[in-house]
Amino acid sequence: MMAKPKTYAENFLLRTCDCDMMGTWRPSAILTAMQEVAVVQSNLLGCGREDLLKNRTAWVLSRCEVRMDTYPVIGDTVTVETFPTANRRWFFPRYYTFRNQKGSLLGCAGTLWVLLNLDDRKMVPPGEVAATLPDNSDLTPPMGLPGPVEIVPDAEERVVSRMPGYFDLDVNQHVNNTRYADWACDALGVERMRESCLATLRITFDAEIRPDQEISLHVTQGENSYRVAGFHDGKMHFELGGTLRKREL
Repeated sequence: MMAKPKTYAENFLLRTCDCDMMGTWRPSAILTAMQEVAVVQSNLLGCGREDLLKNRTAWVLSRCEVRMDTYPVIGDTVTVETFPTANRRWFFPRYYTFRNQKGSLLGCAGTLWVLLNLDDRKMVPPGEVAATLPDNSDLTPPMGLPGPVEIVPDAEERVVSRMPGYFDLDVNQHVNNTRYADWACDALGVERMRESCLATLRITFDAEIRPDQEISLHVTQGENSYRVAGFHDGKMHFELGGTLRKREL
């Protein structure tokens, strides 16, 4: 029997479509790369999308935290490596590291995933899926479990509306987790993103966003921090925030 792959790594050549107006790796593109390597390893482990669809279930991201010490730029090659650890009740932790061509660490990330029933849109217990994961107890995660989003103190809140568009939606018929980073960067504004980059990014997903749900984005910004929370009919669907760092121009 072939051994289960404990980790999976893939190289990404950063093209212009992967980068922002300043030529650095776009936060949503980071989340996309994370999603893609997780998909490949899940397929290799026998718990990928096609395997889960047999039981009408799918992987859904519950919480995410990304920490970037250095942002790569257009033309750089980034190695993204990922590995899961043992499930914690209904939650499946998965970790990532980002390295440049020389092997130097650029940043890291941690995520928590759950299984969603595609018919009633409710969480389902780990069941047999947990048994498909490799024993990675000998691996050291690059960070702790993703933390909560913190409030920005003494900051004025403004509210903007966002309607999910065609390119926001994925095969699970809801807004894809990678798109929330774009929503947040849009909400922070062009000038703020021109002068600053996201040093840390935390996202908590409380409820999925469906195609017909208009979202009110509640935006607060501090000198080095930010928070964007999305509501529909008074219910919070996601919360996103973290710290900002001045760009090195």
